[in-house]
Amino acid sequence: MSLTILAILVLLAIGLMGLRIANQYQRAVVFRLGRYMRTRGPGLYWIIPLIEWQQTIDLRINTTAVEQQETITKDNVPIKVNAVVWYRIVDPKLAVIEVKNIDLAVIQVALTTLRTGIGQHSLDEVLKEQESVASIIQRKIDAVTEPWGVKVERVEMKNVEIPESMQRAMAQEAEALREKRARLIKAQAEFEASEQLRRASEIIMQNPAGLELRRMQMITEVGAEQNTMTIVMMPSEFVSMARGIGEAFRSGAGVTSQPAAR
Repeated sequence: MSLTILAILVLLAIGLMGLRIANQYQRAVVFRLGRYMRTRGPGLYWIIPLIEWQQTIDLRINTTAVEQQETITKDNVPIKVNAVVWYRIVDPKLAVIEVKNIDLAVIQVALTTLRTGIGQHSLDEVLKEQESVASIIQRKIDAVTEPWGVKVERVEMKNVEIPESMQRAMAQEAEALREKRARLIKAQAEFEASEQLRRASEIIMQNPAGLELRRMQMITEVGAEQNTMTIVMMPSEFVSMARGIGEAFRSGAGVTSQPAAR
């Protein structure tokens, strides 16, 4: 009877030794005598003690900072770039069997792909279209890591450093563009103002009384200010009469000068 109880206790101990628990974000890759058998989890599961063993894989998204890399753009400008890579394991079996150190492997792929990816774009594309460039680099990294059971979720360029001489050249270019835009806006404003003045003159020519009203308004505006300016207003008839006298005088002088020329 004692042997039976002892055997039961041994079997119970062996059974308890084989119990394992995996969290919701974990998967266990189980090997039996060195051969892959199955992937277990999450929750409670059992493996054969001393014959089977496991390697636990975390399925949560990992964030890896890619150290600063010095590379040359497509238009031969040296720049320094660092990036951040977000990835997760989607196939625990491949992540354990195909790669020895999955995290280190992803980092090295990201380093090399970042250098080669930047070299295929110009400086303007790297600075102005960082999202599209990062998306292209993401697809390239994902293509390499897919056979390892890794999915690259996102790649972002954290910082882009360019030489000081290039920064000065870009600042001068931006200043020239702003000056050009300011001149165009000023020219457009002058054009619109002249167009409005032309339309106003046409309206006044159609109704001469409008000119008198404009003169009265100008007197009111000048009188509202404290100044010593004196304005003498003359009726438009006097101006027209003086213009007629002047023209008559010029025509008479021309007539009298013709006999002298002979």
